[in-house]
Amino acid sequence: MQQKSIFLSNSPLIATMDNGRSHIETNEGMHPSFISPTPTGEGNDHYDVFLSFRGSDTRKEFADHLYHSLDKAGIVPVFVFRDDKSIPIGEEFGPRILDAIARSKILILIISKNYASSKWCLRELIHIMDHAKSTSHIVLPIFYKVDPSDVRHLKGSFGMAFHSCKEYFDEEDIHKGQQALKEVSYLHGWESEKVANGHEGELVRKVIEKVLSKLRRNFQLDVTEHLLGIDDHVNRIMKWVDTPTTNARMIGIYGMGGIGKTTLAKVIYNQLSNDFVHRSFLADIRETACRNNIVHLQKQLIKGILQIEPQFGNVDDGINLIKSRFKGKKVLILLDDIDHEDQLNALAREHNWFMAGSVIIVTTRYKAILDQSKFDVHKYDLNELDQEHALLLFNRHAFYMDQSSKDFEGLSRDIVSTMGGLPLALKVVGSYLYKKPNQKVWEDVRKQLKSQPHRDVQKILQISYDALEDGHKQIFLDIVCFFIGVNGTYIEYAMYMWEDCGFYPSQGIEELKLRCLIKIGDCGQFEMHDQLRDLGRSIFCQGQPPEKRSGPWDDDYDGVPKVLRTYRSVKYGTPFFFFPSYFNIFNLIYSNMSSMMNICSCFLGRKIYVNIHLCPS
Repeated sequence: MQQKSIFLSNSPLIATMDNGRSHIETNEGMHPSFISPTPTGEGNDHYDVFLSFRGSDTRKEFADHLYHSLDKAGIVPVFVFRDDKSIPIGEEFGPRILDAIARSKILILIISKNYASSKWCLRELIHIMDHAKSTSHIVLPIFYKVDPSDVRHLKGSFGMAFHSCKEYFDEEDIHKGQQALKEVSYLHGWESEKVANGHEGELVRKVIEKVLSKLRRNFQLDVTEHLLGIDDHVNRIMKWVDTPTTNARMIGIYGMGGIGKTTLAKVIYNQLSNDFVHRSFLADIRETACRNNIVHLQKQLIKGILQIEPQFGNVDDGINLIKSRFKGKKVLILLDDIDHEDQLNALAREHNWFMAGSVIIVTTRYKAILDQSKFDVHKYDLNELDQEHALLLFNRHAFYMDQSSKDFEGLSRDIVSTMGGLPLALKVVGSYLYKKPNQKVWEDVRKQLKSQPHRDVQKILQISYDALEDGHKQIFLDIVCFFIGVNGTYIEYAMYMWEDCGFYPSQGIEELKLRCLIKIGDCGQFEMHDQLRDLGRSIFCQGQPPEKRSGPWDDDYDGVPKVLRTYRSVKYGTPFFFFPSYFNIFNLIYSNMSSMMNICSCFLGRKIYVNIHLCPS
């Protein structure tokens, strides 16, 4: 017989106790997609649920129903070993069962008419209540066809069963057992006859829902231990989440690659997770969709929420299944790194697909996806760390402490200043320099970072560049080389030139903004993160010998003729490199000509061909 785990825990096991005989499930034969430590022997096994019941009352009925419902509640299959296989004949199993109680997270007690007539059930109860006082064990009592007050005062048929067997119990068991019965009767649980008018299927459903909810509190998304500067972001987003609403809502976190969008989204997800039974985290959607397809993503989402293996073959069927089956469920979903509207439309297109109170968190580098969503999206622009937090994050990775080593304080600040507060870069470079005491290595890293990002950071940043159309790539590189920080006339000429080249500059600039590759300053100037600037310059320099890598941003760049720096006249049709820091094209032309009709220009390999058409003075 196969057992499906209740939840994706570190040791997804279920132990059941039937009047002193145990049924212990192990994770042997586990599905390869699930990683869990293999039990190494007695005393090392940990369990999710311990189910205690009186066999003569419920073995073939409610306990069996609940047990097999737990069996089907999860999605990861493991083998089940019954008592005749897991405990050798003749072995004392009492201590082993009591140890299993101590190593279980949730302890379910099915307290039925004859529960207290069993010495082993009574000892289990004593042991369970002792652990509940001193540990984090969760005790969930089910009063099966008995009244909690009868359990408390040992009255009715329950009391009669206990008193009829007292002569077979030790005095200690009687005294402690009565106390334990009194304590458990006050715990919040379920009375079988009061749930859905005694319909056991609904009672089982409620128990399973509670078990899953309790277990999931212990299994949140993994977040880096070095969280800095994130509290303000979390508080601002949570303030919006806490506002009343009658619909499902979407949080859209956008920003450049490596800025910390996924980390922030995970923290929000973890803070909200305890309020949701139905949760799902889809990581690296861009990469997954590229490697597989959107149908694969839909199946992942449905499997996570509904705990089933869905069978369908196209996106439309997946949408219909999500719409029909999610509508009655309050869900928490994190969709990480979406880069195309088709992905969002297939997974969470409209708020009426989900129950009111549902929260969908989306991270993306491409703001247009959020703008086009039919949800009323709360968009959150995540920016880089300030200098103080950037240095602190770097130190924690480079030195494993908050301060730089005395001999490396200056170098640390210089290196941090090159990375523009980008968390990914600070983490990657800091980790690389950890336990590298040679200052010359640090000097080399500092020099290297002044010309290009670390290769691991560059790989992440280039994803957004690679997604651009060719003309928009050209505009990005032109801005990198010539137009960062400039405005006014320079921008006007640049737009004119890009238009003449057929790059559709208005659309291109908007695309660069939406992909978080550039920003427009208060005075209309182009602004760009230092790491993106260095990425563009690195792309520009591709093919150049390492010792000769340079560009228009360098004073001694060979491609910038001296004529541009001395405002000399330009021969008609001569190709040259245009570099605003040295050259004002309007002054250059106007100082040599008395009038001008137009300028037709075209960037070709960082070159401009200027054709000047004159009219009489």
